[in-house]
Amino acid sequence: MTRHFDAELKDLKSGLVAMAGQVEEMIDLAMAAMVRRSDALAEHVMELDRRVDEMEIALDRACIDLLGLRAPFATDLRLLASSLKIVPQLERIGDHCKNIGRRALILNRQTQVLNPDYFQRMGGAVRGMVRDAVDAFLNGDAALARSVIAADDTVDELHLKIFGELLRLMIQDPLCIERASHLIIVNKNFERIADHATNIAEEVLFILEGVNVKHPYLRQEHLD
Repeated sequence: MTRHFDAELKDLKSGLVAMAGQVEEMIDLAMAAMVRRSDALAEHVMELDRRVDEMEIALDRACIDLLGLRAPFATDLRLLASSLKIVPQLERIGDHCKNIGRRALILNRQTQVLNPDYFQRMGGAVRGMVRDAVDAFLNGDAALARSVIAADDTVDELHLKIFGELLRLMIQDPLCIERASHLIIVNKNFERIADHATNIAEEVLFILEGVNVKHPYLRQEHLD
């Protein structure tokens, strides 16, 4: 029984790795679609979303089967419970990438309004957060998970900087409002990807330490 459980748990982790790899590819494609103004890349990232959705369904079923049939304890139970939360986070990252691809198809037909370097930086930052969050999960690295949580502040600052620049451009030239509005949505989708990476990192800390770090002010109230 233990050997079967260990093998199934290994398969689950492999499935999570595959899903994470797919959404990381989608982030790269979404960023490239914006920077290169490529319809082909935008369409490809949208196509990949279906594959991520299928992975989510399969992994959810695997987690539920393991919980129901194997009755795990302690660390393994936390791992499965957290996996049930991590999988939807990855699926939502795929959704945000698909949304960026849709906006890219619209923007590619219009005159460029913002330097693409902004989204090169934003995409690179959130991609790094997702990669590190998944690596922290795979390697049981609490320090790396905490670095992901800290990196969210940097992404938030970049998000506000881009928003401010787009607001300035809209005030300066009302004719660019429609294009800038699409970019505001793109910017928000990248920022949400960072939030999901942060959520994954928080689940990693729960797996490793059994501590919920999502609402530190609540934890402090319980300690007082």
